Amino acid sequence: RHSDCQATPSEPAPPSFASVCVLAIRRLLKRCAQRLRRGSYKPFVPKNIKRRSVLAQRKAKMASEAKAEVPTTAAVDLSSFKVYTKTGDDGSSCLYNMERRNKDDAIFEALGDVDELNVAVGIARTFAEEVGAGQDAEGDSSRPVPGKDPELIARLAEIQSRLLDVGSAVATPLDKSSESKKKRVEFDEAHVDGLEAWIDEYTELLPPLKNFILPSGGKTAAFLHLARTVCRRAERRVVPLVRDEYCPKVVAKYLNRLSDFLFTAARYAAVREGQVETPYKKA
Repeated sequence: RHSDCQATPSEPAPPSFASVCVLAIRRLLKRCAQRLRRGSYKPFVPKNIKRRSVLAQRKAKMASEAKAEVPTTAAVDLSSFKVYTKTGDDGSSCLYNMERRNKDDAIFEALGDVDELNVAVGIARTFAEEVGAGQDAEGDSSRPVPGKDPELIARLAEIQSRLLDVGSAVATPLDKSSESKKKRVEFDEAHVDGLEAWIDEYTELLPPLKNFILPSGGKTAAFLHLARTVCRRAERRVVPLVRDEYCPKVVAKYLNRLSDFLFTAARYAAVREGQVETPYKKA
């Protein structure tokens, strides 16, 4: 043996990577156990998962609140709808083509009169619904059976829906609207033909006019006469829009025919409900 090869104490070997990981895991588990005992342990969740969870909770809360406020039979989702928008506080409003105009613009004047007409027709329809059931006519098939007329009520409701279509057409100026929007609000000429058929049908059931009559004949008839006058005003508002090519001509044509129908329907309602029309008397 060499004299310099003396035995020396061996140095401790450095810890392996595996042992370091085991030690770290033990310390982590020990810390988690301590937090669990204190009730302060919160498991780690990635931020994107947390965000999705919060959004899902908010959506579920909004849905539950909407369900509590809106009847289950409602077909329209009102969860994000508000009546007020505050966008018209400056005196302007938006048309269907998203164009903003002042609220005293000719188009909004026409829309307001069409809306008022719809209300008047709705009031007349409400009165027609309140009429009691009548008795059969005594062998006279040429006159309406007195009492409630479900068909007249249905026709008035149909007219109310068509007036919303009229409003859509008025709110879509032809010169500044896309073809897709104009196509969507296109008003069918067949609606005019339908009014003419209803007028002819009621006219055959009514006694001929021998003189002028005053707006009268019961609540239904009186409000149909009121609706007729509002219809004439709405037509006067729409005619300039048609002349300036902002609105289709068929819309003004429908309003013109509708006023004739409302006059005829008022007379029909008076006879149907057994009311008496007041004739005009010259002074």
